[in-house]
Amino acid sequence: MRYYIADCHFFHEIQLHHMDCRGFDSVEEMNEYMIRQWNEKVRPRDEVVILGDLSWGSAEETNDLLQRLNGILYLIRGNHDRFGSSPKYDSSRFVWIKPYAEIHDNNRKVVLCHYPIMCYNGQYHEHTDHHGETYMLYGHVHDSQDQRLIERFQEITLASRLTYEDGRERSIPSRMINCFCKYSDYKPLSLDEWIECDRERRKDRPFCPKGLKDLYIP
Repeated sequence: MRYYIADCHFFHEIQLHHMDCRGFDSVEEMNEYMIRQWNEKVRPRDEVVILGDLSWGSAEETNDLLQRLNGILYLIRGNHDRFGSSPKYDSSRFVWIKPYAEIHDNNRKVVLCHYPIMCYNGQYHEHTDHHGETYMLYGHVHDSQDQRLIERFQEITLASRLTYEDGRERSIPSRMINCFCKYSDYKPLSLDEWIECDRERRKDRPFCPKGLKDLYIP
């Protein structure tokens, strides 16, 4: 099984009471909860693609963390993965580390990047049986005003129609999914699970992210 997750931010204290407002009493409590959630889901031979910002810890702290996480690991590098620049960091826990990748998951193309890509490679690929479709999985924006803007962009894109010279019409696909760890209660999810999680989350999501008094989108 292959799973995906973004923006765990292990050891990042600011995520407790600012930005994400995760609500844990300490970094240690947050780390242990996320490790437990991860290992309850992921078996040793499962694959996990981390979509950036895994750890704010030192190289030594991150090395120890990686030994505690189940799975065969792949890393899409995020802007806060500062541990990677240290000579004490051991990268051998990852099969590969890349800023961007394109893979296939059960006959579907998956574009992987820490940063959301509005017009991604393969966006227009579409088949009636859902095989051959392309998904863009990202992180970086957490549950912020930027995520609301992305969702608005997707609504506009999906409502747009293309008309061809032969009279055919079609809508423009936008299969972008934010794999923010808090959306899945800090568990890595499969592509199908993220599709369902994204669908359910958008049904009842608050319009304005936490910490922001108002957000107006015309």
